[in-house]
Amino acid sequence: MKKVITYGSFDLFHEGHYRILQRAKALGDYLIVGVTTESYDATRGKLNIVNSLMERIDDVRKTGFADEIIVEDHVGQKIEDIQKYHIDVFAIGSDWLGQFEYLKKYCDVVYLERTKGVSSTQKRARNYEIVRMGIMGTGRIADRFIPEAKYVSGLDVNAVYNPHIESARSYAERHELGIFTDDEEEFYNSVDAVNIATPHETHYQYIKNALEHGKHVLCEKPMVIQKAQAEELYNLAAEKHLILMEAIKTAYAPGFIRLLSLVETGVIGEIRDVESCFTRLTPDTVREMKDTVYGGSFTEFGSYTLLPIVKILGPNYKGVRFEYYSAPNGVDVYAKAFFRYDNAMATSKTGLKVKSDGHLLISGTKGYIFVPAPWWKTTEFEICYEDFQQNEKVYTKFLGDGLRYELSDFVSAINGFDKGEFKLTKEDSEAIADIMDRFLKWRKRVGAIKKSEM
Repeated sequence: MKKVITYGSFDLFHEGHYRILQRAKALGDYLIVGVTTESYDATRGKLNIVNSLMERIDDVRKTGFADEIIVEDHVGQKIEDIQKYHIDVFAIGSDWLGQFEYLKKYCDVVYLERTKGVSSTQKRARNYEIVRMGIMGTGRIADRFIPEAKYVSGLDVNAVYNPHIESARSYAERHELGIFTDDEEEFYNSVDAVNIATPHETHYQYIKNALEHGKHVLCEKPMVIQKAQAEELYNLAAEKHLILMEAIKTAYAPGFIRLLSLVETGVIGEIRDVESCFTRLTPDTVREMKDTVYGGSFTEFGSYTLLPIVKILGPNYKGVRFEYYSAPNGVDVYAKAFFRYDNAMATSKTGLKVKSDGHLLISGTKGYIFVPAPWWKTTEFEICYEDFQQNEKVYTKFLGDGLRYELSDFVSAINGFDKGEFKLTKEDSEAIADIMDRFLKWRKRVGAIKKSEM
């Protein structure tokens, strides 16, 4: 008898799950299905689990494909189960391609083609529906998006738009998406929500178009680079009862949220200074180095460095001053922004051709909090006092590329839970857009003066 085993959360059970079980069953004579517990899912970064373990087991049982159902609750269990049940074939969806090669030591490993296009008409538990999501753009961040999306329950990414059809086609093939197009209307007709991962200057119009087509929007940072545009778009989203979120992944990360909560408690007293830094040595060939209007270190990384400043000290600073070094084409390769508040100050540092220590430092009247590089992933930080024996280190998780956290909150918000509303408010986004606008206008003026002096 040939035994097959497969595993999954099987949350919000849908056609894709059914077909995976059907294909797994066809590989042998006896199928064992491992259903993961919610606590185990959380440790491996699977978010937004809706159905209880018993409901999910019952959904698997109803298919009639499973000869035996077991519960997966810890790391390493797959090897234990393969040996315990004398398994011949381990089967898993192709979105996990290459991640279970280590099991070939114990049995055959088969990656089953995922179902392209899960129906959104099937009602789910607790009024959840699977959100059909499409991605606009096929650049660097877009390639990190699909692997992260598979960790969010209730989300199906199955469409991509790019005005260059071959780029859309290549992306769809690479990520096994069912729909690729260079036609916006066709794209909107195939999705409920969009992730916008296009060049900065295109965000405003794409967001507006998507909202006017009744689609929820998650837009990569910086969402827009003018406060008036941010206000207009948030008002349009509210008018149409749609979700509009800016995708600054740090804002939704568990460690950063915990950090802000501790600061709010007064553990280091009243905050007097915030210093944040994000630099990366970047080749001349990338967009942020070549785009003389919207490129540069500040528009590329400023959303991150401004985030803790705005979240901790607020948007109402009394003054801001900028300094920068530029490439020959005028793009800022290293920039600083200095903020003055009534009783505090702050500094943002960003760089594309200068390398500095990427830490976050929050200074208060009782102590300070130091977050080591890369602080924007916030996996650890230290609360420090005059008496160093009172210092405390805090460790938190930041799973994968971190995009799963913003996606989880986005899906929850669409389903009426507004889970991430406080993490990055419209006021936060509007303040960051306003600072970006101020910087670009200042850089343009300074650049014009430098040219006139040459």
